[in-house]
Amino acid sequence: MGIETVRQFFAEHAPDIKIEELDTSTATVQLAADAHGVVPGQIAKTLAFKVGEKPLLIVASGDARIDNRKIRDTFGGKAKMLDAETVMELTSHPVGGVCPFGLATDLPVYCDESLHAYDEVLPAAGSPTSAVRLSPKRLAELVNASWVDVCKLPENAT
Repeated sequence: MGIETVRQFFAEHAPDIKIEELDTSTATVQLAADAHGVVPGQIAKTLAFKVGEKPLLIVASGDARIDNRKIRDTFGGKAKMLDAETVMELTSHPVGGVCPFGLATDLPVYCDESLHAYDEVLPAAGSPTSAVRLSPKRLAELVNASWVDVCKLPENAT
């Protein structure tokens, strides 16, 4: 469960990728950015939604915000964020450690275009104190993700 399923995933699919485990929480974008010495946008947050009856994961840049109109246009309905218990059941990962790796169920994964702003991103690795470093392209390839444009960036982003 959690980080163990992520360890197993990387052992099978990408043994060159190492999980970074820290002594401090990386459960929020800012905590993770500070702990890993990167800008908040490089933290690849994984958000769990349900559109109609269909659960899905969206991996987006840490400083991006979901755009409800883009979600409706892309997925054909209103997205409702899943509660922590449902997220745990579907992914095996606790909130703060949710990632698209080593999932408990076969969920569709979508990577938002906002990740393309960075050469390296850091998604969580199944616990609130872990992450991995990889390119957005490799992230999408490893989890069979489709690319979507469903976020908006902060006004002051360059």
